Amino acid sequence: MTDALAGKVVIITGASSGIGAAAARALAKRGCKLTLAARSEDKLQALAAELAAESLVVRADMTAAADISRMVTLTLERFGRIDVMFANAGIFIQGDFADYDMGTISDMLRTNVDGVLRCAHAVLPAMKAQGSGDILVTSSIAGHEELPGGPAYGASKHAIETFVNTLRRQVAGDGIRVMSLAPARVANELWNLTDPPEIETLTVGEQRYLKVEDVADAALFMLSRPRHVTIRNLVIIARQQDV
Repeated sequence: MTDALAGKVVIITGASSGIGAAAARALAKRGCKLTLAARSEDKLQALAAELAAESLVVRADMTAAADISRMVTLTLERFGRIDVMFANAGIFIQGDFADYDMGTISDMLRTNVDGVLRCAHAVLPAMKAQGSGDILVTSSIAGHEELPGGPAYGASKHAIETFVNTLRRQVAGDGIRVMSLAPARVANELWNLTDPPEIETLTVGEQRYLKVEDVADAALFMLSRPRHVTIRNLVIIARQQDV
C-alpha cells in the first residue's frame, strides 16, 4: 500500500524541540521532505543530522514577517512545492492576568496568532496553484475550554480556532484542508519537563500528561486521511487529566 505521506514536502515551525521535533522525526520515517524552522539554528541542525530525510534548515522567528516569507521562498526553491504547513510554533504563559507583563502578552499574540496567520497566508498561493495542500495548526484545549489559569493564552487559541474553522471554508474548493490539533497538557519544555524518567512517570505511569510523540502521532493521522476527509478539530488529552 502506498503511504499517503511519502514524498510530501512539509514545513514545520517550532521544529527545534517538543511537538515540532517529534513530528519531524515521525514524518521523516514516513518519507517526507522537511523544512525545519525555528529560532534556534543549532538545535535544528542537530535534528536534521539525525533524520533519514531530505531536510532544509531555516532560522525563522514567527514574529518576523520577513523570516516567514523567506522560509516559504526557500522551501519552494529547494523542493518546488509545499504540501503541508504545520504551523506549530507557539508561546505559553499562565497565571493571574493582573500580574502579566503586557509586553510579554504582545509577544505571545504575535507568535500564536499573527505568526500562524502569516504562515497560512504565505503558503496559500503555492497550494492554490497546486490544487492541494494542508495547513495544520497546533492549537490547544485552551482554545475549546475557558481554563482559569490562562486567560491571555486561551484568548490566542480561541482566535486560532476561529481562524481555522473559517479559512477552511474559504479554501476547501481549492483542494486545501485547514485543521487544528488541540492537545491538553504535554510533558515538554513548556512545563520545564526534560527528564525522561519523570516524563515516563507523568505520562504512562500517572497518565496526567501527553507525550510529544502522542501529539505527533495525532498530527500524522490527520495529515494521512484520504483527501475527501478533513479532521477539522482534534482534541487530545491524557486519560487522567481533568479537563
